Order: sequence, then structure tokens, then C-alpha cells
Amino acid sequence: MSIKGKVAVVTGSTSGIGLAYARAFAAEGANVVINGLGDAAAIEAERARIESDFGVKALYSDANMLKADEIAGMVKLAETEFGACDILVNNAGIQIVSPIEDFPIDGWNNIIGINLTAAFLAIRAAVPGMKARKWGRIINTASAHALVGSPFKSAYVAAKHGIAGLTKVVALETATFGITCNAICPGYVWTPLVEKQIPDTAKARGMTEEQVKKDVLLAAQPTKEFVTVEEVAALAVFLAGDNARSITGAMHQIDGGWVAE
Repeated sequence: MSIKGKVAVVTGSTSGIGLAYARAFAAEGANVVINGLGDAAAIEAERARIESDFGVKALYSDANMLKADEIAGMVKLAETEFGACDILVNNAGIQIVSPIEDFPIDGWNNIIGINLTAAFLAIRAAVPGMKARKWGRIINTASAHALVGSPFKSAYVAAKHGIAGLTKVVALETATFGITCNAICPGYVWTPLVEKQIPDTAKARGMTEEQVKKDVLLAAQPTKEFVTVEEVAALAVFLAGDNARSITGAMHQIDGGWVAE
């Protein structure tokens, strides 16, 4: 229970992998700040459910991941209300699937902003407090696409490769302060983000949606199964614990063997 009483801030955590992260940290006794988009009533229900299920405190921040001041405010919220931001999970992300010559410029900018720049801004805001306390865990949700490429995902792959580099630099800069910085690189996890990209991928490749699932997504994973959000969250909990104190600057694949091929 090495993270009991710690404070975890998780971006993009109103659904999917992010919500699984938040619930997994809460299950270990951490107070949490969730963040993300969605129906206000549904978000409040998830926030309240975290408190009632695990007996911890949970707050919601509506910080826009394209706005530096709001990202800093999210970290400040954790520090003001809970006394710290001990664990920072950069998970917010969006996806657009399009051939490079048709890729929307605004879409490129938004993906780089939300998937990469927001992580930099959150880390920038959280590191001073972590250094002062001589303890911190920074976990970046990267992707198998931080290590390999795929057609029609230029911005996403560029952003996730950037997350890999950012993770290494932050790990080196904070190595003597009791802080670790790691990236989790999932393969295809069945989440709303994956589900929403299937129609565009089908259109781009001239396939049916079922063919995309079988012949594009799961074709990349030798296990032929989607990774679950619970598996990804369990890895994050381990990386936040004391037994992972010497693990930093690493890319942790959880991809059904995708990158092994």
C-alpha cells in the first residue's frame, strides 16, 4: 500500500484508460483529481462513485488541455485541496485518421497540443512540488505508436514519439529527487478513442468496420485480443509504488506482443 494517502492527478480520466487509472489509484488509498470531457452529470456520478467505492476523496477539474493556465490550475487544485500532486498521469489524448495529404492542419495542432504539449505543461507545473517533497511519480500514457508507426496517423504517431522523448528527458532531470518518469505503451485497448477511429480507418482503407477490427487493429497484436483498461491501470499502480523506485525513463509495452514482431 505504498501509495496510500498519496494524491494522483489523472488527465483524460472521465472514461476509458484514464478512468481505470483513477479508480485503480483510489483502490490503493490515493486521493484523486480526475479531468476530462463528457456529460456533467455522468462525470459527477463517476467522481462520487470513486469516493463511495474506495473511501477516498475525489475532485474534478475541467481544465482544457489546450490551455497552459488551466493545466497549471489543475495541478494547483490538487496541491491546494489535498496538499500535493504526488502522482501525475498524463493520459489525455485525441485521434484523427487521415492520409497525410488530406490531414487537417487544425487537427494536427490539436493532437500535438493535447497529446504532447499538455503533458509537458502538466509536468512543468507538478515537478517543483515533487522536488520539494523528494518524491513523485510521473506516468505518461504513450502507445505502441511511440515505438512504431502506422499509416494515416501522422499526428498521433508524432505526438507519441514525442512523449517517449519527453519521458526520458524528465527522468534524467529528476533522477536525484526521488521522482520517476515512465511511459506506458499500450497496444489496442478497447476504449471510446479506439471505437471512434474505426469508421475513419474503414473509410481510409476501403474496408468494413469488422475488417478493421480483425485485419488492422488486432492484426498488429499476436495475442489477437484487445488489451484491457484494467491491465493498463495495474501497470500504472506498480510504477507508482515503492518497488518501482529504480524504474525511470522507460517505455513499458503492454501490447499483446505487437512491437516484438
